[in-house]
Amino acid sequence: MRDEAEIREQYEFLAEQLESEEMRHESIRQLFTHYKRALGWVLEEEHI
Repeated sequence: MRDEAEIREQYEFLAEQLESEEMRHESIRQLFTHYKRALGWVLEEEHI
């Protein structure tokens, strides 16, 4: 199991990637969006 710092770091990385100009292809954007959402849920569950 990954620690919170590692998960948060990946979440921040994905957020930056979604904002970049290179992420124009729609299917890639959707994939990253779903992964980012899943990481967000993991972070929320850790704090509940």
